[in-house]
Amino acid sequence: MWLPAYLEQGQGDTAVFLLHGVGGGKEAWAHNQPVLAAQGFRTIAWDMPGYGASLPLATCSNAALAGALKALIDHIDAKRNVLLGHSMGGMIAQELAALHPSLVHGLILHSTSPAFGKGDGVWQQQFLQSRFEPLDRGLNMAGLAAQLVPGMFAPDAAPARIAGAAALMGKVPVASYRAALSAIVSFNRLADLGRIEVPTLCLAGELDKNAPPAVVEKMASRISDAEYVCLAATGHIANIEAPDLFNHAVVSFLKKHFLS
Repeated sequence: MWLPAYLEQGQGDTAVFLLHGVGGGKEAWAHNQPVLAAQGFRTIAWDMPGYGASLPLATCSNAALAGALKALIDHIDAKRNVLLGHSMGGMIAQELAALHPSLVHGLILHSTSPAFGKGDGVWQQQFLQSRFEPLDRGLNMAGLAAQLVPGMFAPDAAPARIAGAAALMGKVPVASYRAALSAIVSFNRLADLGRIEVPTLCLAGELDKNAPPAVVEKMASRISDAEYVCLAATGHIANIEAPDLFNHAVVSFLKKHFLS
């Protein structure tokens, strides 16, 4: 059976699946995974299909990506599954929760949203054009990352953290980046938020321009009993930019609901 590549750390009845964003990989969680594992959780950081050591899908869609995640969850076979998804990873987490709710026992939705829009919408097509145009001109992923990643951090973020995130994005294959973005422009699980009945934490970065706090807070308001936390003075990738702050929020939530 084909499985996405993953890195596993820690033990416990609760498996926390770490789902990176469109410019990431399993290494995006290097400052977080060991901390969660040390607190008694089994952590699984995947390479999304087409990323890192994972083979690409024949057709990249939100449902197909959720199917790849389901295969990994079935393989891990934990007593409880918590999905911690950043940005696009948070969308895949919502997709899986909508398609296979019995597999999901908790959600942590980090700097993400419940909808991107319509794949054939004007704004969505303009978004894709703006992201693809530099690549069409011959810029490589490292060059694109140098353009995009600094704006995802707070103005006073540590340069080393920005450089690390840019280096990670620079390793993403161009074809995988194009496929991932083409998939998420059609993502829309807004109508499914009210059906989520598991413990949920919605995490925002105060200075995030990609998934602004107002968007994340509104998402939380549509989920029964969801918790909302805004991480002060952080941008879109708080797990890399401010790992201590991020880890504290995540560990507090996990201990509250999943340590028995």
